[in-house]
Amino acid sequence: MDWIQSWKDTLFLLLDDVPVSLRKVVASIAIDGTSATTIIIDSRSEEPLSRAFLYNESCPDALPLVKSIAPAKHTVCSGSSTLCKLVSWWNSYPSSKESAVLLHQADWLLWLLHGKLGVSDYNNALKVGYDPEMDSYPPWLLSQPYSHLLPSVQDPGTKIGCMKEDIRTQFGYPKDCVICTGTTDSIAAFLAARATQPGKAVTSLGSTLAIKLLSSRRVEDARFGVYSHRLDDKWLVGGASNTGGAVLRQLFTDEQLEKLSEQINPFETSPLDYYPLQAVGERFPVADPKMEPRLHPRPESDVEYLHGILESIARIEAKGYKLLKDLGATPVEEVITSGGGSKNQKWIKIRERVLGLPVCKADQTEAAYGAALLAMKGAISD
Repeated sequence: MDWIQSWKDTLFLLLDDVPVSLRKVVASIAIDGTSATTIIIDSRSEEPLSRAFLYNESCPDALPLVKSIAPAKHTVCSGSSTLCKLVSWWNSYPSSKESAVLLHQADWLLWLLHGKLGVSDYNNALKVGYDPEMDSYPPWLLSQPYSHLLPSVQDPGTKIGCMKEDIRTQFGYPKDCVICTGTTDSIAAFLAARATQPGKAVTSLGSTLAIKLLSSRRVEDARFGVYSHRLDDKWLVGGASNTGGAVLRQLFTDEQLEKLSEQINPFETSPLDYYPLQAVGERFPVADPKMEPRLHPRPESDVEYLHGILESIARIEAKGYKLLKDLGATPVEEVITSGGGSKNQKWIKIRERVLGLPVCKADQTEAAYGAALLAMKGAISD
């Protein structure tokens, strides 16, 4: 699969998909992309120097070297970090590397629109080693032979320039349409939920369970996959479990989930204690690669079984927020829910009881909405 060409084609399809009547009033554009999806470009030819490294791709060959230069427990000390991908490419690419530039997925797509190569944002740059607290790359990274590949870093939602003339005229966008720095998809989804005060959190109940908490303090611990993204003058602390909706889909159809959920009394505590996983291994709030899924004993009643699973996932969510607090983050006060699981009102009630907190569904759950809010920020500050 030629991912790079596929993303480019999709970008132009989306530009063409905007109704003609709306194109002339588009003031600004920002894009969110998957964190740690990495593209290395030749700045002279503007062509890729390798295939794209996808967000979930691991480069274990580079991990020992990265661990030897980075501080202990740092976000880059994971085989799937952007820095591991850069080091792996650097050590295997046979030709001259002096004109190479590293870009993240969002950076590259935005570059196609504004034409200024080598610009990123501090959310995407986190996993290549950028220090958002110091607002710079750390000395241990700048001293490496590949440091010239690192992009310059701006705040998300910062104006980079206007849309390139050839693209603007091809699609009919206005002359003053501004292209802004973007962010990662998970940050954009958080922004979409409009959680703006420390103590507000967003739980994404998709195929997995991901939690993000707005904190006045930065928290990092690579052992649990916990790291903090900067959000203006605050910190977005997050972690992701392997439990979630994918386990439910293995056991029930959507129709069954809906019908069985209707029969659950969410104010009753389920006596069943499960640890619902698709496969062996958990990363957060317990880091145990050998943890076995626990989905037995199964009662005769499917309603009781589903109740037990939903409540067990809620308990894992509660442990996750407790861990973030124990690591030093601002305690959670309210949880906003996004993802497919946010549609299940009985589950929301179960989670409210288990968490002991108000839980509600996010009005906006699309990451694209969060990217549009960043674009608006760039347009207003212009």
